[in-house]
Amino acid sequence: MNAASLPAPQRRAATPEAPMLHIQVLGRPAADNALLVTAEAGQGHTRLLLDCGAGTAETLPLATLQDTRHLLLSHLHMDHISGFDAFFRATFDRPGENHVWGPPGTARILQHRFQGFWWNHAPELGGVWQVHDVFPDRVESFAFQASQAFSVMHPAGQRSLDGGPLLTTPQVEVRAITLSHQGPCLGFRLQEPERVNIDPAGLRALGLPGGPWLAALKGGAVGPLDTPAGPRDADDLRAALLRREPGQSAAYLTDFLLDEAAFTALVPWLAGVDTLYAEAQYLPEDAHLAARHHHTAVDQVARLAAASGVGQLRLLHLSRRYPAARWPDFLAVARPLFADTAFSEGWA
Repeated sequence: MNAASLPAPQRRAATPEAPMLHIQVLGRPAADNALLVTAEAGQGHTRLLLDCGAGTAETLPLATLQDTRHLLLSHLHMDHISGFDAFFRATFDRPGENHVWGPPGTARILQHRFQGFWWNHAPELGGVWQVHDVFPDRVESFAFQASQAFSVMHPAGQRSLDGGPLLTTPQVEVRAITLSHQGPCLGFRLQEPERVNIDPAGLRALGLPGGPWLAALKGGAVGPLDTPAGPRDADDLRAALLRREPGQSAAYLTDFLLDEAAFTALVPWLAGVDTLYAEAQYLPEDAHLAARHHHTAVDQVARLAAASGVGQLRLLHLSRRYPAARWPDFLAVARPLFADTAFSEGWA
């Protein structure tokens, strides 16, 4: 099935002309990968780091690491968490929110990482870390205090997911899906809030210039609204000038078995996503290895992108069994199945 054959309502084009969801792929082909996500809205932003393999966090400026308040781990195999020490070194005692999200068992494993250092000045520290174990139906949270040398795992509550978001900030909503990698592995979907824009043609038709009054209109003003042309009814102005469109979206899938059950669950979950970042661990000739190790083959991922109607597919996390000369083969396999397939910018 080719993406071009999908009905138009199922497909969304990415909107690179005004990106507010900035995503940087960290790492190289056949090496550890991660995603740095910066979601912007108004005067604020949220930074997320999705996975933290070896050599990924080290490539980021110190200020960027210190500004990244949420680390989301798909799972805790070495190639997805080996860079944690570099991230933690930059952030262990920062005030404010410090969150790590991962599959069940993340809090127990992270406590060992927290305590893998000498904390002889612990009583002087003030950092507090929230670690969240994500189940298919709920989130169980635990708090760790630097002042206690991270020695106590304090229960910090439990909440139901019930199909709702894992994490919500003013700039982005994150949802999770549990996949199989011979154990639970999380996929993540990122969605910006709906955008409300002023229609310039509508302004011209009404003979109105722009100005601060438009902020009041977008902010929900009611009744008569002062404009440069005098009072106008706010509801009439909204109908004539405001245009709503969905925010940008992306999804991240890595290290999972793409069997029939996973395919069926993922197609509606991915529907409408602008860009899918997905592992392509194997070429079709090694599909038996993909099934054995609960990974994907690149043709499977391309078919998933086409069936889901995503806008773009960006391939990650190639197996080290393939030399660089074979990396173009991944694109050659995928593009007949889903035309807008590529590697990350800067990859070969």
